[in-house]
Order: sequence, then C-alpha cells, then structure tokens
Amino acid sequence: MNIQIFGKSKSFDTKKAERWFKERGIKFQSVDLNTKGLSKGELDSVLRAVGSLEKLIDPKANGSTADLIKYLGSDEEKKEKLLEEPSLLAAPIVRNGRQATVGYCPEIWSKWE
Repeated sequence: MNIQIFGKSKSFDTKKAERWFKERGIKFQSVDLNTKGLSKGELDSVLRAVGSLEKLIDPKANGSTADLIKYLGSDEEKKEKLLEEPSLLAAPIVRNGRQATVGYCPEIWSKWE
C-alpha cells in the first residue's frame, strides 16, 4: 500500500486518520493541505475515486472564497479555485493508488489492507 494523507494540522479527523494507520503499522505519507495542497493530477485522481466535486469542498470553510465557490458555475471553475485555495478542501483526503476517500472512513481503509 502507498497511503497518502492530505490533511490539515488542526483537523480532528486528520489526526484520527493518522492514528488509525499508525495503530495498524501502516506507513503513510502526510501532506499538509494548507501549505502544499494537491496538484492538478492528484485532484483529478481523487475526484475520479470519490465521484463528486462537492464531496471535496469543506462545508466548514470560512471566508469570502468559501462562500464564492458554492456559486461558481462550472466544475472546472470550482477545481481551479480548489487548486488556488487548498484550505477549501475537506480533510482528510486519503489516497491509496487510484482509490481515495474524503473524511474519516476506516470501514473503507480496512478493505485496503
């Protein structure tokens, strides 16, 4: 397994996800969304895995940009905004190759083992 956890340092669910993998002795790479974000290729890969752009948008995000993203017309505009402002992404995003989840999803991760 090649696990990547894209998370936020102050996200409770990110910490729970990291703990879940640590407890099972599964190595993972941790990436801070607020500083590094996702590349366009990573975003496209995660989007294919989760199926909906709306699942990637953090409903708890604050600020004018967070309000604006709801009203952008196309998915391409929303994707560009998520690439520009990675703080708008929901956390954690956990990737295992072509598979991905958004949020704390141990029931899915256990099937990856």
